[in-house]
Amino acid sequence: MAVSHNGAADSLLLNKISKIFPARGGGGEVTAVNSVSLTIQQGEFLTLLGPSGCGKTTTLRLVAGFELPSAGQILLDGKDITNQPPNKRDMAMVFQSYALFPHMTVFDNIAYGLHIRKLSRSEIKTKVESTLDLMGLRNLGERRPNELSGGQQQRVALARSLVMEPRVLLFDEPLSNLDAKLRVQMRSEIHALQRRLSITSVYVTHDQIEAMALSDRIVVMNQGQIEQMGTPDEIYRRPVSRFVADFIGRANFQETRAEAMMNGEATVTLLGQKMTISVAGSPKAGDTLVAVLRPEALKLRADSSLQPALVEQAMYLGSEVEYRVRINNDTLVVVENDPRASHIFAEGETVGIDLIPEAIHLLPK
Repeated sequence: MAVSHNGAADSLLLNKISKIFPARGGGGEVTAVNSVSLTIQQGEFLTLLGPSGCGKTTTLRLVAGFELPSAGQILLDGKDITNQPPNKRDMAMVFQSYALFPHMTVFDNIAYGLHIRKLSRSEIKTKVESTLDLMGLRNLGERRPNELSGGQQQRVALARSLVMEPRVLLFDEPLSNLDAKLRVQMRSEIHALQRRLSITSVYVTHDQIEAMALSDRIVVMNQGQIEQMGTPDEIYRRPVSRFVADFIGRANFQETRAEAMMNGEATVTLLGQKMTISVAGSPKAGDTLVAVLRPEALKLRADSSLQPALVEQAMYLGSEVEYRVRINNDTLVVVENDPRASHIFAEGETVGIDLIPEAIHLLPK
């Protein structure tokens, strides 16, 4: 299925877009999106990630044309589409609720948009059958949505969008109605399909693992603004703020002091251990810093002679054991991978903690 047009490298540009709604009850205004700017390249999979109310869904609706911005511009391949209606934008949306027509067959659901475009019956048949094959739905064309599983319904919703051959595919939390196992399966299918078709995709989710698994880049949003934008690895390993570090993955936070600064690295003492670690921003010696300690940055050991810690909780999860350990007045989360290869510590046991400096990130307080 072709998804590019005239060989041009389509890009989607958001230039300082804002959206202001009247507050409920008529008292004032609410800024849902505040001067957001970003460029999505042709074939890129970009995810808008953040908690409820952060502005991600409103941003997606602005891109789709379901809302018009209060300020700013939206350009597709250099063309201003800011005020174009949704049906003129050459985009397709995959909804959380699937939004299938219950009285239509799978074939007719997928064909619906092609009928609106007034394609011939033979063209529609060819395109729909090709898309049914692509989505593994070939034998389900005559069924109705209520005869399908949740995963099959989601495939039909995706097929209905893909058959239109849009320049941009938009996803509004499409997997949130599926159970955990099916969500992982559909995530893998969407990833493989998007890579195969190289279709520009904008995906909205509050699920950090989904965002990490699918995305070329992640945009973390907070209170209507972009908090950080980068590859999954950059966002996870080098968060620019405590908000991002806390939202992406799990993290322990420890305050410390920059004892010395040199070449973007700070000498600090953490859990009684002195080490030199790269630091975000430009702090000075003596400044208070916050260490982001991911669970995998901590290792437990049987020798508790230095900085002993108490295992308060041990949860065996098969491929890993998750511990909660108390050291001084802090409780830290520690994850040990492949527990078959090491001793599993018991609740109530006293242990020592080793730190892995290269897995630690420092932020200015």
